[in-house]
Formats: sequence, C-alpha cells, structure tokens
Amino acid sequence: MLALATVGFAVNFWAWALLSPLGPRFKDGLDLSSFQQSLLVAVPVVVGSLGRIPVGALTDRFGGRVMFPIVSAATIVPVLYLGLAGHSSLAALLVGGFFLGIGGTAFAVGVPLVNAWFPPERRGLAIGVFGAGMGGTAISALSTVKLVDAHGMTTPFLITAAVLAAYALVAALLLRDAPGRTVPTEPLARRLAATARLGITWQASALYAVAFGGYVAFSVYLPTYLKTGYGLTQADAANRMAGFVLLAVAMRPVGGWLSDRTGPVRVLAGALAVVVAGAVAQSFTPVLAPVGTAAFLAMAAALGAASGATFALVALLTPADRVGSVTGVVGAAGGLGGFLPPLVMGSLYGAYGTYAAGLALLAIVASAALIYTLTTVRAAVEGGGRTPRTSGGRGQHTTAGTTA
Repeated sequence: MLALATVGFAVNFWAWALLSPLGPRFKDGLDLSSFQQSLLVAVPVVVGSLGRIPVGALTDRFGGRVMFPIVSAATIVPVLYLGLAGHSSLAALLVGGFFLGIGGTAFAVGVPLVNAWFPPERRGLAIGVFGAGMGGTAISALSTVKLVDAHGMTTPFLITAAVLAAYALVAALLLRDAPGRTVPTEPLARRLAATARLGITWQASALYAVAFGGYVAFSVYLPTYLKTGYGLTQADAANRMAGFVLLAVAMRPVGGWLSDRTGPVRVLAGALAVVVAGAVAQSFTPVLAPVGTAAFLAMAAALGAASGATFALVALLTPADRVGSVTGVVGAAGGLGGFLPPLVMGSLYGAYGTYAAGLALLAIVASAALIYTLTTVRAAVEGGGRTPRTSGGRGQHTTAGTTA
C-alpha cells in the first residue's frame, strides 16, 4: 500500500508540475512579463494547495481507496486540455493551470492512507517515504522540455495523461485502506471546525509553509532564476532544478526516519538553520560553481528533511480520525507557502534587477520558523505525551492534540 500510494503521489505531482519547466518557453513565445510568468507557474500550486483541505477531509470519510482513483482520473482532463488546446494564450494556460491544481491534492489523500497502515513508531519514516513521491516534479523537469523539443508541445501532456489513467485503474483495483480504519461520522463542516481547534494544525502549518513551501517555490521558479540570474540555457536550468528536487526528495524520508529516533524538533531546528545559512549565502549571488551550487543543494537537503520532520510531528500529535483533515490544512499551508515566493521573486527582479532581496526574505522567514520550533513547537511536543526514544529505540505514542 505504501508503494502504491507513493507511485500515485509521484504521478499526480508529475502532472501538477508540467507547466513549470515550460515557463521560460511560454514567456518568450507569448511575450509574458516576469510577473505573468510567475503567475502562470504559481496558479496550479495555489489551487492544489487549497484543494487539499476538502480532499483531506473527504479522505478521512471515504478513504484513500476511493479518493486516489478519483483525484488521478480528474487530473487527466486539464492535462489533455493543456496539451491539445490550452497552450496558445496566457488566459488559456491560466484556466488549464487552475484545474491542473487537482493533481496537487493527492498529497492529502496519501498521508492518512499511509498513516493508518503503520504503527506510531514507524510513521515518520513511512510518511517520509510516501513524501518522496514529490519527486514527480523531477520527472517533469527532466522530461517535459526534451519531449517538447523532440516531438512537439502535445507529447508530454499525452504521456502524462496516459500514465494517470493507468494509475487510476490500478489504484481502483488494488489499493486498500487499513483494516480497522477510524471513519468519522460527523458532518464535514464540523470536522473541519474541530481540526481548526487543534494546536498541531497551526504549528505544523506554519512549519510546512516554510519547509515544503520553500521546496515548491524553488521547484517552480529555479529554472527562471538560473536562466535570468546566471544566463543558463533552458535545458541546463531544468536539469539543475531536477537535481535540487531529487536531493530534496531523497532527504524527506531521512527527515522522517531521524524524527522517529531523535524527535522532530531537533530535525526541524537543524534543517531550518541550514536553510538560513544557504539563503544568506545565495543572497549575495555568488558564482554558481561551487558556492551557488553548494548553497542550493544544502537548502534542498534541508527543506526535504524539514518536510519529512513536519509530518512526523503531525503523526505524533494528531488524533487518528483527524489525520486527513489536519494533513489537508497543513498541505494547503505548504502549497500556499510555495505560491507567494515566485510572485515576490518575479516582482522584485522586475523592480530592482536582482534576486538578492527575495533570498534575504527567505533567510528572515526561516529564522522566524527556527525560533518558533525551539519555543512553541518544542513545548507542544513535550506536553503531547510521547518520548521520542525509549530504551528499546521505539517511541510511545498517544494521539493527543493540543488546543489552539
């Protein structure tokens, strides 16, 4: 079930990220401004993020077995529209990108599905492995531009639609919810209101907005940043962005695994400190090799580990029947955290001709998240009823949710 969920997450994220690698091409072909290009790649992010809130709550009610095939099949429609007809104007791209956001909601389906299949002391690693499915964005980065150059604009969209259809069929036939899954019976609005009263909802949302939001922002905007700031070709910039994504993906299960053993607070604090250092270094726009490359790779590793640690925190403190709802809100915060930075970066570059101010802002935000982790979040974990490690190396868990 973990493997099926991870594949589904990767496939849907592949579709969700189809527009990002083509951003520079659309900018040149449609004569877009920097802000318009940023808006184009950001729209699927914000829709996919906000959509996680109802999708997570629906997953609590109906289960991943129902929701994964539905989300995957629904994503096929905007993918085909963009490939066949929706790439000739900015308005058409924005409409297609809006509905392409459906693919981004798959995250809120997979976390509660995976969480229910594993005991508490293994959930950090399991959800981290599932989270590695965000590497679907790397598939898009590595393949989309090459397929368009070789076979035309429609090709990557048709291939992705076919893969989505195959996965939706496989998921409908093979995917199963965990035995004994807790099914809430109260109405959706009441469940969302109860979720909003949990302290973990807002603590994890704040951290995920920085950790996963930073990852999403770089994954959609890094090709533009490298092409504009360093003069790289579109293909070279896309390949470097893929390297960033792959490292972040690889570190996400590592962050979950470390959280199972040392506690999520330590992992989050260490990762956020690295993000601060990397953002400060890159704000000076150093030479790309080796300083700039090292700064970006360090931030990629840290953002991936912090993303894994955040959902280890969710598994630690969230009641079992609220995991989907909490995941939806936290996932939305992460996606929204990735929506604003590309717009800010594009606007600042258009105004000042440099990205330095945007990276300085990232350092400030990461510093605030680090302080928050070491104070409020640490206090919540210490009062949440679990010791990260026992003498046998396995944690003890109580599904306690602190009130806001």
